[in-house]
Amino acid sequence: MSKPTLYGISNSRAFRSLWALEEIGIDYIHIPSSHLDDAKQPEFLAINPNGRIPALTDGDLNLFEAIAINLYLARKYGEDLYALNTGEEALIWQWSFWAMSELEPLQINLANLAYFTPEEERDQSAIDVAIAALARPLGVLDGVLAGKEHLVANRFTIADLNLASVLDALNVLQVDYSQHQQVHRWATACYSRPSYERAKAIT
Repeated sequence: MSKPTLYGISNSRAFRSLWALEEIGIDYIHIPSSHLDDAKQPEFLAINPNGRIPALTDGDLNLFEAIAINLYLARKYGEDLYALNTGEEALIWQWSFWAMSELEPLQINLANLAYFTPEEERDQSAIDVAIAALARPLGVLDGVLAGKEHLVANRFTIADLNLASVLDALNVLQVDYSQHQQVHRWATACYSRPSYERAKAIT
C-alpha cells in the first residue's frame, strides 16, 4: 500500500498539512518542494496545475489546497480528529473555511505591508491599520472560545488544527494577540502539542 506523499516546504502553507500528518501519526513521504522552482516543473503541475504548494498524492488521488488536504487526511486516516456526526462535520468545515475567509486575508495584507515591502518603503501607519483590522475576527473567536477548550465538541479536532495553523502566521509576523485572552489560551494549547513541534522541525 502506497503512502501519502506531501509536496512542499515547512515555511509555507505546507506546514499546515505537515502538522496534520504529524498529528495523525501515519507514515508518509515528504518531498521538499519550493513554490519558486519545483512547483513550476511539469511533473508537479500534473499534480497541482496551479503551480503552488502544498500538494498531496495518495494512491490515484491528487489534491491541493492545504485545508482541503487536511480535511481529507483527517477523514481518511485520523478518526479521532474528524467528526462523529454530521453536525460536528459541519462545524469542522465552518471553522476551517472561516480561518481562510475571515482571518487569512487580513494576515496576507499585513505580511505584504510589513514583510514583503522593502523596509525603506514600509508605511507604519498602514501596518498599524492592518494589525487593528485583526481585532474583529479575533474578537469573534475570543467570544466563541469563552469557557471552551476546543472549537468543536470536547476534543481536539482538525478544526482546531486548521484554524491554529492559519493563526500561526501571526507568530511568524510577531503580532501580539495576547489581549484576546481566550484565543491566546486556546492557541497556546494547540501549539504545545508535540505534533506542532515535530512539524516545525521538518526542513
